[in-house]
Amino acid sequence: MERLDEIINLVSQYEKIDVNTLSETLHVSKVTIRKDLDKLESKGLLHREHGYAVLNSDDDLNVRLSFHYNTKRSIAKEAAKLVKDNETIIIESGSTCALLAEEICQTKRNVKIVTNSYFIADYVRNYDSCTILLLGGEFQKDSRVTVGPLLKEMIQFFHVKHAFVGTDGYDEELGFTGKDLMRSEVVQYMSEASDELIVLTDSSKFAKSGTVKRFGLKQVAQVITDSGISDALVRKLEAAKIKLTLI
Repeated sequence: MERLDEIINLVSQYEKIDVNTLSETLHVSKVTIRKDLDKLESKGLLHREHGYAVLNSDDDLNVRLSFHYNTKRSIAKEAAKLVKDNETIIIESGSTCALLAEEICQTKRNVKIVTNSYFIADYVRNYDSCTILLLGGEFQKDSRVTVGPLLKEMIQFFHVKHAFVGTDGYDEELGFTGKDLMRSEVVQYMSEASDELIVLTDSSKFAKSGTVKRFGLKQVAQVITDSGISDALVRKLEAAKIKLTLI
């Protein structure tokens, strides 16, 4: 996986890079690089174009995985430490959440993942070590998630210890924010169905402000992010009695 991470990092940096350069930079054969690119393309992280690896359009849901990929993977690895074998958890949609689901399926046994993300279900479809329980509802084709009243009814059948969610932004007054009202409502349902709401996000999201409130600081048990957040924000989160983990 380490070489695949390096390829993603290089493609994210240059947006388009040729196979020869990847081969020389990573000191492996072009045949090996092509096999690696096939794996990454199958996950939707990039596409191949006349001897080049090309970053997908940022309108593509999959491409979000390639932004700050190494940081997101580190956050996911840290979050996975909270999950035990045979546990049932809730995971919301989002790129870091998808990487968490993959990390759990790679390192844990018999974990049941309740999610509204068809993207996540597809992303980990080849793993037999975890079970995906998909929540129904109104399907949003761009984000590949379900939302709405049917989802609200379905999630009431569950109560778990951990719910892992992402965020689109942060506001000093509102707390964590989103771009879509119905997806933000889903997070509220997940909060009610869990003992601990855990936010997974890279620090860049704290510099963005969404248009919809997702959840306030009082609802959050823990935030796992990277060390790019400001000291002032660290103090604010800790003052709100949120456990803060910086990777």
